[in-house]
Amino acid sequence: MSAVIANKLLAIVLIVGLGYLVGRLRWLGPPELEPARVLSNAAFFIFAPALFFRTTARLDPAALPWPMVAAFFVPVVAFMLLHYAAQRWRRAERGLPVAGPAVRAITVAFGNSLQIGIPLVAGVFGETGLGLHLALVSVHALILLLVITTVVELDLAHDRSQGAAGRARLAPVLLSTLRNTVIHPVVLPVLAGMAWQATGVPLPTAVDEVLQVLGSAVVPLCLTLIGMSLAYMGLPRSLRGALGLTLLKLVVQPALVWAVAAGVFGLRGLPLDIVVMLAALPAGTNALMFSQRYRALEAETTAVNVMSTLAFVMTAPGWLALLHGFNR
Repeated sequence: MSAVIANKLLAIVLIVGLGYLVGRLRWLGPPELEPARVLSNAAFFIFAPALFFRTTARLDPAALPWPMVAAFFVPVVAFMLLHYAAQRWRRAERGLPVAGPAVRAITVAFGNSLQIGIPLVAGVFGETGLGLHLALVSVHALILLLVITTVVELDLAHDRSQGAAGRARLAPVLLSTLRNTVIHPVVLPVLAGMAWQATGVPLPTAVDEVLQVLGSAVVPLCLTLIGMSLAYMGLPRSLRGALGLTLLKLVVQPALVWAVAAGVFGLRGLPLDIVVMLAALPAGTNALMFSQRYRALEAETTAVNVMSTLAFVMTAPGWLALLHGFNR
């Protein structure tokens, strides 16, 4: 890989290391005060909603490369839901929390499309490839987080209903899920942004500037949170689960996307390169933010973020070489 990409990976590792140092030296307080969770809540309730609203309000659906969108998101969403179903099956026997299956599902599906994806694509595929990548990234978080948020809220509503009444009744569960899904720091700004975009009115300059500044804090804050979470919680007792999720993220998902994109949607050349490499990216920081929001598998998700980012240095050249040979 080019020096630009290598330096980007090094910068990510250093920011995570800074977060670890902050947590280790207790600069923001002891673990019982949960400083990492406070910062995570700030990201989830303030900075990320600003990013989601601005992205959606500025999104032009007509400009999206819809064949590529389908070729990427059909297999990725299916993979995410299949993994969720596998984790949901016998969840209690495995000792997973209610939100655990959804957290593992978003961890194997959601890639680091900004901090690593953009420099990778720009360095390898140039301006044309970067334009295609950014078109997919513009709906990346919106689609995956909307789907998994609906799933986890349904699980939580079902669990609350069973705890309160001894058995789940469909109508209360659906109503609770609908309410909690819509009034949610991921979904609500997306719906608001879609409504604004439908009006055709551009965002006022001052409002757009505020949203841009707030949204720009998401990436460094989430990277710092990975290091802080690692310092406060450490690695899970067994790395087997984290290793399995890392393998699924870096090897199985890109292979599935390649098979569907080429075999079903007929992608070749640069479009195929872009969708496969987007699928091959390491786990994104939004997965950790999601796990901290629902207080489920935080140590494991942190481990997957760190391990998959380091392992990507070895897997990325392999995928690039295979794609080069296939497209010759």
